Amino acid sequence: MKKAIIIGCPGSGKSTFGRRLKQITGLPLYHLDMMYWNEDRTTVSKEVFLNRLKAVMNQPSWIIDGNYGSTMEMRMKECDTVFFLDYPTDVCIEGIEARKGKPRSDMPWINNDGTDKDFVAFVKNYNRESRPKVMNLLERYASKNIILFRTRTESEQYLLLLEKKGKE
Repeated sequence: MKKAIIIGCPGSGKSTFGRRLKQITGLPLYHLDMMYWNEDRTTVSKEVFLNRLKAVMNQPSWIIDGNYGSTMEMRMKECDTVFFLDYPTDVCIEGIEARKGKPRSDMPWINNDGTDKDFVAFVKNYNRESRPKVMNLLERYASKNIILFRTRTESEQYLLLLEKKGKE
């Protein structure tokens, strides 16, 4: 594994999984949210975002965490490994609630206020609206090493096994 992407519904734990994967593999980790958002909760232009993403993708190895459907296929073309955290909606909602008020390396601010209703609606509709698009891309790029997790336990077991192999 040299170039990996981590995708899944918001709240699934992509960034947490990415930090652990970085720790185990030593590959550099990049968060799409950090490329797209400013500290004042404004966004960069699409051109700036794409330039930042392309600069990362031109490196010899990386882990990129995040969805951003408009760039998912671009990342999928270039990666060798796809991790899809395909968790139930309630698990993702719990993940969003659990991270409130906590500093995060994947976001340029701390979210201390209430959860955005539009964001929660997006999460609740993810399996119906976004997941089919992801599954179509996974079918199109079936030659990639695709690792799909349906539970947090599965992803944790994978990381533990990867860590154990690294120590052998």
